[in-house]
Amino acid sequence: MKLDLTIWGTLVLERNELEAFLAVAEELHFGRAAARLRVSTARVSQTIRKLERQVGVALFDRTSRRVELSRVGRALYEDLRPAHDQIAAALERAVVAGRGVTGILRVCFTGAAGGRLLVRASQAFRQDHPECDVQIREAQIGELMPWLRGGDVDLALATFPVDEPGVAAGPVLVSEARFLAVPVDHPLARRDAVSVEDLATVTVLQLPDTLPRSLLADRTPHTTPAGLPIKAGQSASTFQEILALVGDGQGVFPVGANASRYYPRPDVAYVHLRDAPPLHWGLLWRTDDATARVRAFAEAVHVVAHPFNQPQGGLDFGSGWAT
Repeated sequence: MKLDLTIWGTLVLERNELEAFLAVAEELHFGRAAARLRVSTARVSQTIRKLERQVGVALFDRTSRRVELSRVGRALYEDLRPAHDQIAAALERAVVAGRGVTGILRVCFTGAAGGRLLVRASQAFRQDHPECDVQIREAQIGELMPWLRGGDVDLALATFPVDEPGVAAGPVLVSEARFLAVPVDHPLARRDAVSVEDLATVTVLQLPDTLPRSLLADRTPHTTPAGLPIKAGQSASTFQEILALVGDGQGVFPVGANASRYYPRPDVAYVHLRDAPPLHWGLLWRTDDATARVRAFAEAVHVVAHPFNQPQGGLDFGSGWAT
């Protein structure tokens, strides 16, 4: 749902100005904001400059290396984002109240286990809402957040934590033990289990920087819990690429228990990370797109996933995905 304009004091804030400001405030990058809005970077820059002239103060502090919200810009963002979400949600609720749960719902996943969960949820959802078409797509690791922010999908099944402006995270649907993918001839491969402190002795492959910082800090931390530094290896944009690099001996990578079931490889061993917290999975959606379709599908996934939730720390989460 798009807003034509909003009124802020005596200032008329047009829709394109509002959306450009929110996009740059959340992306902190003019190029990514432009891609999200499907316009040119130059147009976004012009829109922000026009808005700053209207307000009479800089909303962003810009350098050649980074973009940050100014003090006034941050205050404006904190005021505008909730109001924008509330108005959009109210209009959407009014529309769907007359239509019911219809139309097209686009959901994406990363990994085979996530795909199976979404298929089961879609089957249950269609029984209750036959007039709503669910389209399931697989996203590579680096595509997930751009797809969600850009509106290519309405929902994404992903690992937590995700702490991002403009993105809502639902409840934890599935938890699984963490394992470490290592080369099959690596000394760690001969162990039954390893500690997270062992990460200080190896090179850990990295996820793409399109993912939220909160997720990167959880999946590929820079230090162990004891404060020992972890050597960062090559970045990869797909899970198959990560496993290929592991098999080639270029590093290791923390994964969920389901990886050993869905991605067995002769050159990769999966070793239990005995003292790592469980890996949590859940749904993500844009805060300005919490439609009736999104809410109904989230409920369907929760119902389907409920039998899979076992006590944290158990080792059978991989089999739970496939039930």
